[in-house]
Amino acid sequence: MQLSIAHLYPDLLDLYSDRGNVIILQKRAEWRGLRVTVDEVTVGHEPDLSSYDILVMGGGMDREQGIVAEDLQKRRQNLEKAVAKGTVILAVCGGYQLLGNYFETSGGQRIPGLGLLDIHTVGAKERMVGNVVAEMEIDGVKTNVIGYENHSGKTYLGAQVQPMMKVIKGYGNSGEDAFEGVRQGSIFGTYLHGPLLAKNPALADHLITLALRRRDLSFTLDRIDDQLEARTQQKLYKRLVESR
Repeated sequence: MQLSIAHLYPDLLDLYSDRGNVIILQKRAEWRGLRVTVDEVTVGHEPDLSSYDILVMGGGMDREQGIVAEDLQKRRQNLEKAVAKGTVILAVCGGYQLLGNYFETSGGQRIPGLGLLDIHTVGAKERMVGNVVAEMEIDGVKTNVIGYENHSGKTYLGAQVQPMMKVIKGYGNSGEDAFEGVRQGSIFGTYLHGPLLAKNPALADHLITLALRRRDLSFTLDRIDDQLEARTQQKLYKRLVESR
């Protein structure tokens, strides 16, 4: 079976090495014997996004995000078609914000988003920075997720979405409700860098499985030896949570 990945705007949205998420998806699929293709899609490229199993979009500086926001408006129907066909989307930080209804700057300027996610973001004067530990349910199992956040936008969830995780340590979406990220259908939005999937292989495997089940509902990933990754995550958890 083949897994096809599109990395959206890698030249504009790679503020904290978010391209590492693409590498992890690729390698963890290849280690199971899957064939993987990775295409880079940026301004001026117009592929059919519904032909991909996973779309990955990272975060960027304000100038770059402005360029992407304008270009994304031209891709609205393309992205809507991809979502309708079950393509999995992982959007981090700025990419996460741009999929929402709007971003309102601290100065009151409202920048329209794509409206794929029922969220809105409001700029704050203080940045929310630091390591994050959260808890996410993956296939019915509560799983620790570790990442790093650096954002000034406060994101609020609407009625059509569910939070992706519950914050144990850190700010999360707004620093007000103990939630981090959002899950809406096949779309996952989060503020967590790291890169996120390098620190959380269970989440990477979950995204791969969901993506390939759009073609084969019975698809499951073969188990691989993740003992090293598990020990590393346990050490991080103890350092960030148990020792505070």
